[in-house]
Amino acid sequence: MYRKDWIDKWAQYSPDKIALKEYESGLEITYKELNERANFISNWLINEKGFQKGDRLMVLAEHSIEYVALFVCSQKTGIILVPVNYRLASAEVDYLVKDSEPKFLLVEKKFEKLIAGTSQEVQQQWMEELPTGSLDAFESTELAEEDAVFILYTSGSTGFPKGAIYTHKMLLWNSLNTSQSLELTPSDHTINCMPPFHTGGWNVLVTPMLHRGASVGLLKKFDADLILQLLDEERCNLFMGVPTMLKMMADSPYFKTASLETIRYFIIGGEALPLSVINTWHGKGVMMRQGYGLTEVGPNLTSLHQKHAERKIGSIGVTNFYVDHAILDNDGKPVSVGEIGEFCLRGPMVTPGYWKNEEATKKTIVNGYFHTGDLVRQDEEGFIYVVDRKKSMFISGGENVYPAEVERVLREHPQVDEAAVVGVSDAKWGEVGKAYLSVKSGVSCTEADVLAHCVSKLAKFKVPKYFEFMEEIPKNGSGKIDRKKLSSL
Repeated sequence: MYRKDWIDKWAQYSPDKIALKEYESGLEITYKELNERANFISNWLINEKGFQKGDRLMVLAEHSIEYVALFVCSQKTGIILVPVNYRLASAEVDYLVKDSEPKFLLVEKKFEKLIAGTSQEVQQQWMEELPTGSLDAFESTELAEEDAVFILYTSGSTGFPKGAIYTHKMLLWNSLNTSQSLELTPSDHTINCMPPFHTGGWNVLVTPMLHRGASVGLLKKFDADLILQLLDEERCNLFMGVPTMLKMMADSPYFKTASLETIRYFIIGGEALPLSVINTWHGKGVMMRQGYGLTEVGPNLTSLHQKHAERKIGSIGVTNFYVDHAILDNDGKPVSVGEIGEFCLRGPMVTPGYWKNEEATKKTIVNGYFHTGDLVRQDEEGFIYVVDRKKSMFISGGENVYPAEVERVLREHPQVDEAAVVGVSDAKWGEVGKAYLSVKSGVSCTEADVLAHCVSKLAKFKVPKYFEFMEEIPKNGSGKIDRKKLSSL
């Protein structure tokens, strides 16, 4: 058992240094102030709201100083933070409430509609009405390495979200991996516009930067024009984004005039960055670091050094420090160099499993390796390439979309008989969903009917952009939906 309180230490080492800044509000907070704010909220949660270590605190809000203070509270108290995706539909939020069984629900007022229909009786409070105050000292709770700091929900291939348990051990080792591979220093500054319901919004740069005593600027939403201006004004050293963001920034009228002279490199995740986009940014003098990660592991797992960005286009690089990997065939045996196999990961940054889902845990973690479901190959120099997704997931604007989840909702429509969803190319979002539907005999169904049904049940990024009605959805020899044939239509 040990105490794990990063911000308390930096409050001693660098009390007057700015830790966080909110660009929309202009608010900023030093490490000392952040620590004292977290002490106050921790005391309130424990002594007034009756929280104990292991209780879940669900939060439905955009990123803010107060949200990060709640993360600091988790390090001090052992309370588990459950960030909720505010892009979900209310029915999806209700499922997460049922599954995680939070003791308390903090909600930003703008998201009131998302919790209005919840079927669970949970204490609720507006994020804007958290009690104000600060406290000089708070006796932190002793924690074990495997105690959870977050439960991060991911869309599931079974059609229902799974809560990945993210531990204090994972938090530490991900930060060490990141600091080593990205050469983070206390003088670094970044802007985070990734949402707080993603591991990327916490663990790509925010928590590693706070662990190093660096500073982070928070933007609630991605704004290509504003970010280009702020990267210069704030003299940022690093920036993390997904390919869609970089394409939109390159198209911004501010792209030509931005100097970006203090940027060491951009960190890119989510999907491979096209060579044309790499060349555009290299022409601007900004280097690209491609990476790979997932909610359940890391997430900072591999890195393609900027000097290899063009030569090894499409590669996710090599594994970071303290990350073991294996590329295995269907029998669990290692494949040869150049051959395709499943990317499997091992190390102290791997989740112990899924919240209340032993079956999914056993299926995913086998012989100590986390099976990612991604098919990769490794070249003679050790560089790894993602060849295909073993699962049928696709990525839309940086968001993972699992067809099974969308198909389950489509089949709930009273007129729909069968449904299949595949990802198709899209100029703006990279990929979007296309739904193929067959209708029950003797009934009629329109695209507008199905679209309205999806909008009421799914997050916007999961709603298919295209719909096509078929007499029968094609099947393969084993009677399963032939996704390859659908993708070729």
